[in-house]
Amino acid sequence: MKAYYQNDSIQLFHADAMLALQGLESESFDAVITDPPYCSGGTTAGERRRSPEDKYSQNGELHGRPSFGGDLKDQRSFTWWCMNWLGQCRSLLREGGYCLVFIDWRQLPAMTDAFQAADLTWRGVIPWDKGSASRAPHKGYFRHQCEYVVWGTRGPCKAAIHGGPFPGCIQCLIDRKDKHHLTGKPTALMRQLVKVVPEGSKILDPFAGSGTTLLAAQLESRMAVGFERESSYCQISQRRLSA
Repeated sequence: MKAYYQNDSIQLFHADAMLALQGLESESFDAVITDPPYCSGGTTAGERRRSPEDKYSQNGELHGRPSFGGDLKDQRSFTWWCMNWLGQCRSLLREGGYCLVFIDWRQLPAMTDAFQAADLTWRGVIPWDKGSASRAPHKGYFRHQCEYVVWGTRGPCKAAIHGGPFPGCIQCLIDRKDKHHLTGKPTALMRQLVKVVPEGSKILDPFAGSGTTLLAAQLESRMAVGFERESSYCQISQRRLSA
């Protein structure tokens, strides 16, 4: 498979992860760090079936960010789908390799179920505190201030010699100028997470989006491979990585 973009440390492929993961060499990655579609954004089936640009943009303002597919699964389908791609990722991790997956509060139980069903060792949840500017439906609500990283390992969690212990809760504010995807994560946040493995380690992101995991790996002297099925986001990733 030909890379959409590559340099000395990064490879980006325009491909569907469910198919592309099958072509990778087993036990060849030190970490999986990814932000899959949440298939969330509501408490009813009707709310969840809204388009991503409707669910995830604030006041309908896209700021030039393209929409994306794969976000309309119900919870059972979402759990089954996650179990399948996580199972493939497990086979690609070296023993002791890390798996870090973003999710929101609605789908957190489904993701932790899928994580364990894929035979990964679930070790905890890392809250990402987005700050007090996070929105709430009205004054009676608690703010939607946190998203979460479900984390674990393939087998034992080995003692690190390059760093750690790592933060169990990360505060990182959203910078609109640094948000290139409807559900994009801050580059500063991803730079913290890629440090879970030493410099020179190889990271896999099956849902590369706007390429922030790949960019963070590049900035922190790690290697990374990413898959993204939306051509519009491959273009955005290429621009960011080549810059």
